[in-house]
Amino acid sequence: MQENHLQVCKSKFKFLGIMTAELIGENAGLIWNALQGGALTTKALKKATKLKAEEFNQAIGWLARENKLSFIEGEADTTIALL
Repeated sequence: MQENHLQVCKSKFKFLGIMTAELIGENAGLIWNALQGGALTTKALKKATKLKAEEFNQAIGWLARENKLSFIEGEADTTIALL
């Protein structure tokens, strides 16, 4: 019963656009999984994860704070890879 209540709350937060640490962590997981195949540009990574700009930036920040990513700045875009 409580698990269903938590699921409803999570859905409400997503619907209202409220980002919780759990949602940011889930988005970080999407980025992590996308990078398992190798480094991607930010443009390609955004396309692969289908995250909105704010969701993407929060998840990248989460992974960067944990020292999980490397960044290579190019002329037109930044390439991101797992460490």
